[in-house]
Order: sequence, then structure tokens, then C-alpha cells
Amino acid sequence: MRRILPIIALFSLCGATAQEYIPSYGLERPRSEIRIYPTAEEAAAAGRGADRYCTPLTEWSREGNTFSTHFTVPFAWINRQVLFRLERASCDYEIRVNGRTAAYNADGNAPAEVDLTKLAKEGRNTLEVVLSEPAAAAVLESWKEHPAPEIGQAWVMSQPTLRIRDIRSRTRIGEDGDATAEVAVVVKTGSLNPRTSRLHYTLLSPSGETVTTGTRSVTLGMRGEDTVRFLARIPYDSLWSDARATQYRLLLKTQHEGRYVEYIDRPIGFRSIAMQEDGTMEINGRSVTLRTREVPGNLTPEQVADLRRTGCNTIRLLPGPVSEQMLTACDTCGMYVIAQTPVDTRRSGDSRRVGGNPSNNPAWRDAYIERAENCYYTLQGHPSVVAFSLATCSANGINLYESYLRMKKLPEQRPFIYPEAAGEWNSDRLKTSN
Repeated sequence: MRRILPIIALFSLCGATAQEYIPSYGLERPRSEIRIYPTAEEAAAAGRGADRYCTPLTEWSREGNTFSTHFTVPFAWINRQVLFRLERASCDYEIRVNGRTAAYNADGNAPAEVDLTKLAKEGRNTLEVVLSEPAAAAVLESWKEHPAPEIGQAWVMSQPTLRIRDIRSRTRIGEDGDATAEVAVVVKTGSLNPRTSRLHYTLLSPSGETVTTGTRSVTLGMRGEDTVRFLARIPYDSLWSDARATQYRLLLKTQHEGRYVEYIDRPIGFRSIAMQEDGTMEINGRSVTLRTREVPGNLTPEQVADLRRTGCNTIRLLPGPVSEQMLTACDTCGMYVIAQTPVDTRRSGDSRRVGGNPSNNPAWRDAYIERAENCYYTLQGHPSVVAFSLATCSANGINLYESYLRMKKLPEQRPFIYPEAAGEWNSDRLKTSN
């Protein structure tokens, strides 16, 4: 009995201090940043302020770990989808609208979107972001030391019922040296009934000439999703790389019952990636040397430009939120990026035994996979992002194996690496230099 009681006390203590992983719920599938506009002129200007379809949320009040604000749903948003986007938070959080729970996000490092259509009402609404205390996923975030409660940029946006959900592209080099680019526009409907709209697309060259243009009719069933694809021929000297950061312009608009209901105008870079057996990366069919520097994900455009002038052509991100402004700067100046999944468990040690590093604890499997997918889907649209790291300083085990297998199922040529894999199979080879 004397031996049993201390053991019972030990397990009770572990249960009291251990945090249980709670999966995210109520969130939209992760995507690259999509900002729509009410007119083609406003889309071309790419403003970040308020317009008829978007309201930035800039005035928040804070009480403890709860951030509160208000937003208005105008009459013009009726029969459209109401979406809330939060760029980041200092930990996992719950989202409430008018006192009702809308969603929970277990990964505060990645941008998240919530469909508020059913909870929001016409007129004034209350929105709350409630940060967890203690943070449920703190064991995965060893780089943080007692972070202060904080949230990033946020906005409420209205998209049509059948809307553009995401944009992706792939590029292949032909035998003649030029490339064929495939642009994939993911469309989704929130309607319970079949709905038909038209998608108009135009791709402009860097000089402003029309490369391809067209219109597709899209019919989706109840809450359905589909992908509209089109091809374009890209001359080799117009491909994106660190030597020539060439970008095209993609113009999209959707039309429902004769009326245009959203416009998108965004830069898009085309480049191919292939890997040699020794880990050398090929960009557009040519070997490149990745001269890397490890940096946080919130560099300013000026800091990116300064690094580029030193001869560095690749930044490897530290774990944590990633600034869209920084990635746009990398796209513009030709800086390669190795994205970092926000998993760092060094404080848990290297043991794979029970009670050791969570990388080998199946209870955290979904958390690892969710973070890897968030990192990929929110950043994959940038031509500068050429590789993805699945974790850093996190021992190894079943969860990193499962993350690697999940990501390798994607139709993706970019490598997925884990530098601390120590020769195990769950890391692609990638040669870099300092």
C-alpha cells in the first residue's frame, strides 16, 4: 500500500498538469489570403482599407484574455456569405458571435477563417476572440516564453454564395524550353440548393498583354466545391526565380444572374521545382544553390531587401506566425523561402517513451497534421515558398511520420523536410549552404 499510494499521487499530478489536445472546429479549410473587391478598379488598386465587401476590425477592447469588437452586416450582404478572418493569435482561441460559439482554433500561428453567415444578423453584431488560459498547445510551442495575450489583423468580408475559395498553380517546362502553367481556381457554394454562376478569368503578362482569357459556367450542388482549370504558355525568360522575379497578373470575377458579385486582381508567379537525388534543388530546370539565413516570419520588406543585397537568396523561417507582407516582398525581390510548421517541442526532451516528447505521443497526432496542413495551404500560393519544414527540434516519432506521409500525398513537387530526422525516412533531402 505504501508503494501504491505514491504511484497514484504521481499519476494524479500528471493528469492535473497535462494539457489535453482539443481539435479545431467550425473553421473554413485553410487557404491563401483571398481579398475580393466590389469593382475591377478597386481590385486593381488592391487597397487594404474598408470597402463595400470588406470591413477591417481595428478597434478592440480587452478584458483579461477576451478581445471584443463590433461589426455591421449591411443590407447589401444579405444572401451572401459573411466570413471572419484572423491573421494570428498568441495561443489557441475560441470565436464567439453575439454570445454564441462559432469556432475554435487550436493553432493560433496560422490565419483562420470562420463562416459567420448563420450567426450574424443584419445590423450591429458583437465578436469576441477568447484566448485559452493556459494555452492548450503550449507543449508544441517551445519558442514562446510567457506570451502576452495578443491578436493580429482581422477583418469581416462578404463573398457571394458561390464564391472563389482559393487559387493554385503548377508549372511544367516543355521540351522546347518554354513552360505550360496550369491555374486552378477553387470555387465553393454555401447554398443548400444547386447554384450556377459564371467565372471569368484573364491572365496578363508582365507587360500587360493578355495571355489567355475565358469564361466558364459553374454549377454546384448543396455546399459543393469544384475546381476550374485553365492553361497558359509561359516563355522561359518570364518564369519566376531569384534571378528574375517575374510576376503575371490574374484577374477573376464571378457573375450570378447577370450581375458581377466579386472581383480579384492578384500577382502570380510561375516556376517549376524538381529535386535531384543529392538534395540539390532545380528551379525552372536549372540547379540552384540555396544560400540560407534563419529569420523570424515578420521581417519588413526593407529587411528582406537588405538580406537580398548581402547575397542571401533563401530565408528559412523560425516557427511562429508569418507576415503576408513579408512573403509579398519575397515574391517581388526573388527571395526563396523555406516555410516552417509551428512545431517546436525541445522543452520536452528527446525521449520517445511514454511521458517524453509529444512527437511520439499519438494523442497529439491530429495537432501535428493540422499545423502542417495549415502551413502548406496558407503559404503554397507564393512562388517564393520552395520548401516546407514539418517541425524543428522536436525529436522524432509517430506524429512526424504521419505528418510527412500526409503531406507527401499532395500533388506537390516541393520538398517536405525535417532537419532533425537524423537520417530517418520522414524527411526529403534538401541541400543548403550558409
